[in-house]
Amino acid sequence: MRLLKNSQLNMVILAFLVILSFISVGFAIGQEIFWLAGFLFVLGFMIMGYGLKLKRQQNT
Repeated sequence: MRLLKNSQLNMVILAFLVILSFISVGFAIGQEIFWLAGFLFVLGFMIMGYGLKLKRQQNT
């Protein structure tokens, strides 16, 4: 018996990447690499937007 379907597994991976991106923002700020923090912040929102787009397509 499979615990997660493939689409659910993709959503879990995307959620993990978003969380990792925002954690990395904190690390980059701590190291005073502000351009990297900005990039990771935007990347986190881009991944989140992609996940929301997939979810919306899945529901229709």
